[in-house]
Amino acid sequence: MKIRIYNARILTMEAEREMFTGELQVEDGKITYVGEEKRDENGKWDREIDAKGNVLLPGFKDAHTHSAMTFLRSYADDLPLQEWLYERVFPMEAKLTEDDVYWCALLANLEYLSSGITANFDMYMKNEANAKASIDSGFRTVLCGSINDFGGTVEGIEEEYLHFNEIHPLISYQLGFHAEYTTKRETLEGMAELAHKYKKPVYTHNSETENEVAGCVERYGTTPTAFLNSLGMFDFGGGGFHCVYMTEEDLQICKEKGIHIVTNPSSNVKLASGIAPIKKMLDMGLSLGIGTDGPASNNCLDMFREMFLVTALQKVNLKDASAVDALDVLRMATVGGAKAMCLDDCDTLSAGKRADVVMIDLNQPNMQPLNNIAKNIVYSGSKTNVKMTMIDGRILYEDGKFDIGISPEEIYAKANESIERMKKA
Repeated sequence: MKIRIYNARILTMEAEREMFTGELQVEDGKITYVGEEKRDENGKWDREIDAKGNVLLPGFKDAHTHSAMTFLRSYADDLPLQEWLYERVFPMEAKLTEDDVYWCALLANLEYLSSGITANFDMYMKNEANAKASIDSGFRTVLCGSINDFGGTVEGIEEEYLHFNEIHPLISYQLGFHAEYTTKRETLEGMAELAHKYKKPVYTHNSETENEVAGCVERYGTTPTAFLNSLGMFDFGGGGFHCVYMTEEDLQICKEKGIHIVTNPSSNVKLASGIAPIKKMLDMGLSLGIGTDGPASNNCLDMFREMFLVTALQKVNLKDASAVDALDVLRMATVGGAKAMCLDDCDTLSAGKRADVVMIDLNQPNMQPLNNIAKNIVYSGSKTNVKMTMIDGRILYEDGKFDIGISPEEIYAKANESIERMKKA
């Protein structure tokens, strides 16, 4: 399909390239041209869209989430972390079926699209159902291994890695495990060996709470980052989700090993976990992305709220209103997330890249006046400003309507059936 979007303000997120007015052309899922306005002299367009001065930018990347946990949205709120996890979340998750995960992941995909999110880094269970939900709806998903002492094996992770990296262009898979504190040393050593076998990065929850770090120090005499690094876990890079309590040594390891850090501010403040030292990480030149975490702990999948909190929490925590520039945050939400997810062909609006694009509506009160459009997106933008979301050249959300081949009403009904059945079981 050939699509031309013209009369647009374009923020490519390429280094050193300023916003400009022009057009973007898409064919067969790829960006074929982005620049000053021109007409293709070679043929017809399937669709031409007048952007009317609205902004095109790369789709946001939700670099850490648990999509199918939509079934627990507002089910286990306002509880201490351990009680929330062990008394409310785990017992309900034990009742999940493949069908539940499919419909609840579809529900999450709708929410991603309405937030301008074009790809997610999903760490959860029953990945066949999760992948099917994304394939059926046209959504881009990077699956992440999540084994721990409660389920899964290193051999199973290897099988998933080989399988899910071949099934569909919208699906990829990265090596991962749940966390140091839920995974015995033997399994961790096996994951490190797997990373060496395939020369690939490994991802995990890391240093989310003070108790987690203290427990690792008690077990192994050092922090989770340092301990995992001692096993060779990050010899080919990787990523840490949360990274709230990081020592100077931890951060230096991240820099030396190319470990991506994915911050999840809404979840961390809602669960009272803490505030990650984002400014220090940026000052060190670390690679940063942003995630929503799951809808059981957040509770919404809204990149606008995450972006605002990334900068606002740093400002109040450091008592410095200049801390963490909004433009750095916008880069984290787009390019940074893409790098963390190994989606190097989806990071910027550039010729030859995949056409994962969001259009931001400027013709609303919260985006006016146009003093600094990019900073407006971070400080005053919201889901209501997402006019269009395109993935792989296909427009899946436009003007409040979804085009994913499945009606939202059916998805809502099925998701509610799942949670009602589990509450009664």
